[in-house]
Amino acid sequence: MTTDRSLKFAPADEPLKAIVLMVASMFIFSGVDGVSKALTHDYHPVLVSWGRFLFQTLLLVPVALYMGPIRVLRTSAPAQQTLRALCMYASSICFISGLARLPLAECAAIGFTAPMFTTALSIPLLGEKVGVRRWSALVVGFAGVLIVIRPGTAAFDWASVLPMLSAAAWSMGLIVTRRMNTQADLPITTLIYASWVGLVVASLPVPWFWTMPGPGAWAAMLAMAALSCGGHYLLILAFRLGPASILAPFSYSQMIWATLIGFFAFAALPDLWTWVGAAVIMTSGAYTWHRERVRHGLIKRSGHPAA
Repeated sequence: MTTDRSLKFAPADEPLKAIVLMVASMFIFSGVDGVSKALTHDYHPVLVSWGRFLFQTLLLVPVALYMGPIRVLRTSAPAQQTLRALCMYASSICFISGLARLPLAECAAIGFTAPMFTTALSIPLLGEKVGVRRWSALVVGFAGVLIVIRPGTAAFDWASVLPMLSAAAWSMGLIVTRRMNTQADLPITTLIYASWVGLVVASLPVPWFWTMPGPGAWAAMLAMAALSCGGHYLLILAFRLGPASILAPFSYSQMIWATLIGFFAFAALPDLWTWVGAAVIMTSGAYTWHRERVRHGLIKRSGHPAA
């Protein structure tokens, strides 16, 4: 059937196109963060996050109606889908709250700690073994975070903890995704649960932070949702055209886009120590990703398999 063929991964013989799509998706996600930060100048992060989930849900309604509501809402793991959605909301509200006080590039740099949290959480939640090399990478990554946030100095802002909490929540969501039977549910099902459950939870505190958004703010929230959906679509296309082993390092291009958007939109540039810390965090994340590939047998092993 044509539909089945269209869902198959294309042969990994178009790496350049896949890389371009990956970098483009990172640019779009940075744009979403930029719009979020701009909105937090006039509106509380709770309201900004709610607007994003509202319009993302509205954009998915026609898709659900077209594919069949019963079909797309049917899941083999409703509890896990709900838990994953809660993690995604927690990640969103923490990151947007951080954007309200911190430069865009600094939030992006701290957000790169997600692979570290994923590795750490996989030990108690998935029963995975982590060897000395991956533990060392985690320690190095945490040192990079300390370089960025500089606790105990005048440059330290307690809001820098929020992007870390966002990364931890995102990683928790990934762990839940791993535990789910992803083959039993449609990809659109997971996206809809994340949006709709997120909207319900995001709506609960809104009355305490409500300010009527103006036409420009409504348009910005719609843009956030549309860009987010577009970024995820490009990401899916990228992984259909190229293997994760090639694409994963290009996710760090988001630091470049965040810096450029921060400069042109908010006249803010990261200082030297933010760049140094970001480099340490990204190096740690890249090595952790490399060891994950070794552990799963994607490249030749050396030493203890859990390392």
